[in-house]
Amino acid sequence: MLDIKFIRENKTLVEEAAKNKNIKVDIDNLIKIDDERRVIMSKIEELRTKRNELAQSSKNTKPSLEAIEAGKNLKEQIAFLEWELSFVDDKFMELMVKIPTVPSPDTPVARDESGNVEIEKYWEIRNFDFKPRNHIELAEMLDIVDFDRWVKTAGFRWYYLKNEWTLLVMAMMNYAINKLAAKWYKPFIPPTLVKWFALFGSGYFKWKDYNWDIDEIYQIATNDKESDGNVSKEKKFLIGTAEPSLLAYHSWELLKEEDLPIKMSWYSPCYRSEIGSYGKDTKWLYRVHEFMKIEQVVICKADLAESNKLQDEMLNISKELHKDLGLPYRILHICTWDMSAGKYRAFDIEAWMPWMNKYWETWSASNFLDRQARRLNIRYVDKDWNKKYAYLLNDTALPSVRPLIAILENYQQEDWSIIVPEVLRPYMWWIGIIKPKKK
Repeated sequence: MLDIKFIRENKTLVEEAAKNKNIKVDIDNLIKIDDERRVIMSKIEELRTKRNELAQSSKNTKPSLEAIEAGKNLKEQIAFLEWELSFVDDKFMELMVKIPTVPSPDTPVARDESGNVEIEKYWEIRNFDFKPRNHIELAEMLDIVDFDRWVKTAGFRWYYLKNEWTLLVMAMMNYAINKLAAKWYKPFIPPTLVKWFALFGSGYFKWKDYNWDIDEIYQIATNDKESDGNVSKEKKFLIGTAEPSLLAYHSWELLKEEDLPIKMSWYSPCYRSEIGSYGKDTKWLYRVHEFMKIEQVVICKADLAESNKLQDEMLNISKELHKDLGLPYRILHICTWDMSAGKYRAFDIEAWMPWMNKYWETWSASNFLDRQARRLNIRYVDKDWNKKYAYLLNDTALPSVRPLIAILENYQQEDWSIIVPEVLRPYMWWIGIIKPKKK
């Protein structure tokens, strides 16, 4: 969330950001509700002061009946105002979570995704001397995926990877996590089942609470137990990316500026319901419910220049991974219309998919400034002993499915075989080529 003080002082700027991001907000109503909050909180503070003064006056003597009655009356007034404040706070929060981060000055302003600006392209697209096949045809001929039993076992958009494709996935994950570790990103394997606050705090619910109609997150129905054996009342969810788990690792902590930036990487399975993509790409593996991913997260001090520099660093690592895998790609600077509410600056990398004859998103790098840190209460103490909210950044280092599609389609040979990228061979028994098993 943004700082309400910033919103009040920059009302026009925030409204312009909402317009450019195609988000409807009512800043005037937000300020009105915040005024109500301030009045109620002021009254509560005033009554608490009176109650403390009353308690102090009776500290060394037996309180009179009048003092007891006055104390009781103050307690009831405070309780009523706190109850009233809880309702006003709910209305305030419902509006606050919709207020977008003001995008960076270099973010392209546009009214649709065609406004995304291509800023870099790597490697010429391969010219095939035969008609390229799609990844479904190739996978079936190579016998590395099962498209029949997946529906029987798990349903639509789940799948079985098998044989060399299994080795290829794990090779990619191992290669990426080792590369990041060599660049001083501490490796983690985080939990994939998290509490509500981790997803809300990182912004993976569209608004305040989980809404199964729009949030592409799986909620778990099974009850859990606390350490004392009692049934947990907290809602639990499967993560769509490991970012919520890793950001929550430092939630409600006060860090030291000298320990920043904190650089982390992780491996995890990811789960997405893909509610919003119903009817899209139903025959392919472009949209699936489960996949694996290596991702990067950085926690840094509240400095725009430093955060942009770190975001560029993460983007460059993703570029290196594309180059290492020999995948043609382009980089897009994401425009305002295509950005989520929380993003300050964002880039996508798209790999070339020969059969589709188009680039398709495989990686993304985002700078959220202090929006997530405010929700998760991740702060640090600077050199002057001031407490500040940290800036949080994330970048997809390597997901499993779409780069696999790109490898199959870009490395296919006329005899249906697939050349394995050289950097992955040490992680999969030095297999250099995957040969077809069907005729």
